[in-house]
Order: sequence, then C-alpha cells, then structure tokens
Amino acid sequence: MEKRVLGRTGLEVSVLTFGCGAVGGLMPKGDPADQRRAVELALEAGVNFFDTAPLYGNGTSETNLGHILEELKPDILLGTKVRLKPGDTADVPGAVARSVEESLQRLQQTHVDLLQLHNPIAMRPAEGDLSPDQVLQDVVPALERAKRDGKTRFIGMTAIGETEALTQVVEAEAFDTGQIVYNMLNPSASSAITAEFPGQDYDGLLARAEAAGMGAIVIRSLAGGALSGSEDRHPLGMPVVAPIGSGDDYAADAARARQFSALLEAAGCESLVELAIRYVASNAKVPTFQVGLATVEQFQKAAAAIEKGPLPADVLSAIAEIQAGFAETKA
Repeated sequence: MEKRVLGRTGLEVSVLTFGCGAVGGLMPKGDPADQRRAVELALEAGVNFFDTAPLYGNGTSETNLGHILEELKPDILLGTKVRLKPGDTADVPGAVARSVEESLQRLQQTHVDLLQLHNPIAMRPAEGDLSPDQVLQDVVPALERAKRDGKTRFIGMTAIGETEALTQVVEAEAFDTGQIVYNMLNPSASSAITAEFPGQDYDGLLARAEAAGMGAIVIRSLAGGALSGSEDRHPLGMPVVAPIGSGDDYAADAARARQFSALLEAAGCESLVELAIRYVASNAKVPTFQVGLATVEQFQKAAAAIEKGPLPADVLSAIAEIQAGFAETKA
C-alpha cells in the first residue's frame, strides 16, 4: 500500500489507517477471531498505522488491540488518545499521566508513537470541550511531559469543535498531527464552500495544518457511514450516529450521498463507499485516513478501493458540481 509522510513527524504511514473506533464497532465489540483476522489482513496489505482511544468501548478497543499486538508483535505505528473529563481540568498533568498509563496497560505497550488530545476545542466551551488557551497552556505541556518520559514519540489533536478555535490551535504549531474532518459531504477542509452549504466550514484546515508542519489524519471519511447512502446500521456499529461537520442529521446526509450514485460507472466504482474512499485518497494533502470498520469484509473492500488509485479528474469535477448543489437544496 502507498505510504505518505505524516508532516514533520517524518513517519511514513499507509494511506489507510486501521481505525479501531466505535462507529464501525469491530475492535470494541467484534468477535476476537474477526478482529485478529482484520488486523492480519491489514498487515498483509501494508497498513502500518493503527489508531485507537480509551473512549472506544470504554477501553475495550485498546484491550482487544493490545491482545492482538502481543500475539503478533508487528512492526507498526500506534496511536491512542487522551480525553479529559470536566473534573480533570483542575489537574491536567495528573489526568493525562493516568490516562496514558491506563492506555499503555491495556495496549500492553511501553509507549505509543502518537498521543492525541480527543476533546473538542471551542472558543465558548460547553461541557467536555476545551478552549484554545486550555489546550495550549495546560494540555500541550502535559503531553510534552509524556513525550519526555518516553511514553510517546509525537503528540496530536483531534480537530473537532469550532473552526475559529481549531485554527488558532493549529496555527500555534504546538502539535505534530491533527485529525481533520474531510469527506465528499463536506470538502471544506480542502475546498472553499459558501455560507449556504449544509455543514461546518473548516476553512481550508488541511492546508493550514500543512503550513504548520502538521501531519493530517483524516477522520469521518465516510461521514459516520452516511456515505454508503444507506440509513441501515451494522449491529456492531453505533446504533445512532450524529453528524460531525456535515448536515443536520444522518438521514439528510445519506440522502445527499445518494446523489453521487450517478458517478459510479464513470468512476469505475462498485459502490458509494468505494467512491468516497477514493475521493479522500485522491487528495495529496491527505497523508492518511480512517474508515469505520464493522467487518473483515469492509476492511478488504476499503483496501481494494485504495489499490484502484485516485479518481479521474473529470469525476472529481463532477463530485464538486454535486457538492455545490448541496447549498441550493439545503433544508
């Protein structure tokens, strides 16, 4: 599988990250044999970056991945996260240190390659959010301490929250990586959108991250599953998925996704999911991205989609035309 450089980390990461999240549900709730087989297939395909978090299944994703890593002992890059609870802000260094140690125990590792902040960031923080000042003044020093202690090689952020706040933190150049929302339903992290567009304007965050030397890790590449065009959920996945950065609700997202169906033949794609995956992989500003996985077959199809290569230029132009129409049909 193609490898790309993850910003100033210098790490060469596979275009596809093996996501261990709860939206797909394979690693938190799947059958152990399926979990192991998916990891084995990922390694065979050349995937070398695995991403998890304590939040996924209340630690079960880390635990399950840890068992597999202990058995296989693969040469991979591993990332996990820290999410501060409202009561943790009184002692951020202590909360970060405890979270890291608990994650390492579950993962059966002495360190991870990437430790990322998992809280949303906002200028006017609601419960569970952090302000840019809290992130830069309190969280970054705590994560840097984890780096000095040998618990992680690099530190990152999750770019969820208010765009103004995210931009402020990105441009401070305090983080090595950023998880950024980008998909066919919301291209604003890479392309300009109008005020009428039905989704959050991430205001070119991919280019801002690149300018700051940050490696971008794209998340929500399938808009939580809505880019399948179906409202049906796999039993292992989250039964209800709230949109992040896209439309007002999942049903509206799925309906917009179905507008891309007319492009499948020209794109040489068998499904909307394949089209969505190749769309993200076609962007040179995207070093790596994740898809939510519920089954081994879903990983196999994602890997096969990437191997087909970038989408043709005329298809990308047609996608942009459909995206522009979203503003005109905004509910």
